[in-house]
Amino acid sequence: MATITKHKGRRFPKEANDHYRYKMGDNTPSELLLDNIKDLQDMVQNHMAYQRPRLEELDDYYLGDNTTILHDRERHQAEDHKADYRATHNYAKYVSQFIVGYLAGNPITVQHEDESTEEVISQINRLNDTDALNSDLVLDLSIYGRAYELLYRNRRDENRIAVSSPLNTFVIYDDTVEQLPIAAVRYHKNEMLESDPFKVDVYTDSEIIRYQSESNAVIVLYEVEREPHFFGGVPINEYANNRFRQGDFENVLNLIDLYDAAQSDTANYMTDLNDAMLKITGNLEMSREDASDMKQSNILFLKTEPDADGRQGNADADYIYKEYDVQGSEAYKGRLQTDIHKFTNTPDMQDENFSGHQSGESLKYKLFGLDQVRAIKERLFRRSLTNRYRLLGNILNVSAELSGGNMDGLTIQFTPNLPRSLTDEVSMFSDLGGQLSEETMLAMLSIVEDPQAEIDRLNAERTGQMNPNRDYISNRQGGEGEGEENAGQS
Repeated sequence: MATITKHKGRRFPKEANDHYRYKMGDNTPSELLLDNIKDLQDMVQNHMAYQRPRLEELDDYYLGDNTTILHDRERHQAEDHKADYRATHNYAKYVSQFIVGYLAGNPITVQHEDESTEEVISQINRLNDTDALNSDLVLDLSIYGRAYELLYRNRRDENRIAVSSPLNTFVIYDDTVEQLPIAAVRYHKNEMLESDPFKVDVYTDSEIIRYQSESNAVIVLYEVEREPHFFGGVPINEYANNRFRQGDFENVLNLIDLYDAAQSDTANYMTDLNDAMLKITGNLEMSREDASDMKQSNILFLKTEPDADGRQGNADADYIYKEYDVQGSEAYKGRLQTDIHKFTNTPDMQDENFSGHQSGESLKYKLFGLDQVRAIKERLFRRSLTNRYRLLGNILNVSAELSGGNMDGLTIQFTPNLPRSLTDEVSMFSDLGGQLSEETMLAMLSIVEDPQAEIDRLNAERTGQMNPNRDYISNRQGGEGEGEENAGQS
């Protein structure tokens, strides 16, 4: 393995987000890797030393533990009486939740032109609750810039899919231009018990090989067991947020730190203002202890000494306040907020220019930058989803559950979770001379749960079936008419 060095001025070393690549040989790359167990050990240790710290810091920011302002900042080390607040602001969570809701708030639909194949896909999706699964994957993408899912066959012969944490999962690719996956690694380390064995599971295109080391301190792997699988490829599927596998708020971490620092300084200033320095002038008869006691009691009794001529001296006391540029400070914090939203392409929902009654088209323009990001996310997510169903198709063919079909030709549809101006849509449609069915118009009303049932009730009312008195009145009127007519004839 190459020697990895951190570069000054970078938050994370450049190698913290690299792909793991392995050389091609006469044997398959996975066989070559497993024959050279030292190479596998080096990759695991490299991931723990250089890649995992970045992932953990991004995880901390999402959870509101902004490590820089909380732990790394020094303030008033020699002045214990000074305020030292460490305010944190969870912009990371705001950014991720907004983007995840926008991209995956509406379920991602997967369809196939063959009805039997689509039914199999629907069964798999129901079994694995893929709407929730996809949302979790998009969240991992937003936080870490990468996400992983594990495909496996459980004891009940069900094809299951589970999210695998990026903190202990990575995929190894070959060194060709195609960059094909040759193996995937999941490792398990018990942080509480150093004597527990360190476990590593390696997934190739045909086997699952389990390794372990005697302890967490020194990782020397040896093989424990092997078992075959029938997915016809590496059953750990990687998703990428973008080409560089960067998280959605990763590029504004420094701005978040600056905003935390500015708000912390404001809080500290406001607290220190209550403990402003007391200035006493004059020829006084007062000891240091007396001055301290009177200050704590909020009482100041000044007794002056006579001067050389026997005249009573003068004394005065007031507080010295630090000058604070409120307007400049608030403008500075406002610029930081604007930059955070600008560089993450997320709108500030508290912005007066964003809120209020606006048309759907105007909202789309405000989200134009986020739409460009969404297009990249969808393209990469669609590629990995296709691989998911391809792997499932392989094992379904082996188990004869797909009847010789395949998962090619999938139609994957994303629907952005964007508020729509229904009034504008209906008005435009009406102006163009369009007409809507009664069922569609009723479906637009929130008070109508079942449009078809409402139509049936309307039809029943129109035909008089909902009012039995109508039949009685109608019959009575008909009888009277007949009597008059008969009387006339007689």
